[in-house]
Amino acid sequence: MMLYTTIFKISLHTINLNVQSALTVSSRPSGVRLQMSNNFYESSGQWWFSVESVSLLYNSTEEAVFNASEVYAPASSSYHCIHVSSLQRYSALLLPSSEPARRWSVTFTNFQIQAFNVTSGKFSPASDCATFLTPAILMGLITSLILLLVLAYALHMVIHLKHIEHDDEHKAEIYYPQNPDQAEHCCEENMAEKNILYCSQENN
Repeated sequence: MMLYTTIFKISLHTINLNVQSALTVSSRPSGVRLQMSNNFYESSGQWWFSVESVSLLYNSTEEAVFNASEVYAPASSSYHCIHVSSLQRYSALLLPSSEPARRWSVTFTNFQIQAFNVTSGKFSPASDCATFLTPAILMGLITSLILLLVLAYALHMVIHLKHIEHDDEHKAEIYYPQNPDQAEHCCEENMAEKNILYCSQENN
């Protein structure tokens, strides 16, 4: 890993900083320091830069350090993200790595940075942090899954009802005596028919 002190280009819309304890802060942080690295990965065959840490400098000598290693892009590109933040609702790309940092929440809005290969003061094409599973897409997938489960259950019930109707039709074709007397009468008639048939065969 190679660490650099370099001239880089950064664009921000707003920075929201909030202290979350009774910590005495004389003023807003006096500075924000970013430490970046540039690494070559053989698997991709190219250089990638990453923001190793973001430090807030306050009270002259105090420093709150956040791990920002999830902020990375190819060295030939810039990195862009709507929110780079320590807050969970913004994916928490900044993780506190020092005790003072736990007292702060940091949010960079419309964050874009390019660490290397800046030409003519312009950003190279951006590598965006947006993931495939955004909240809207995730909710759509969950809704679709619920609808598929309801449809599968409905089809199962329809098939089950058809089987029940089919069984009822077969049962209706079979005659069952209504009471024991009728059953005995049927048996006596059958026995009488058999005896008559047997006698007829002997006479022949």
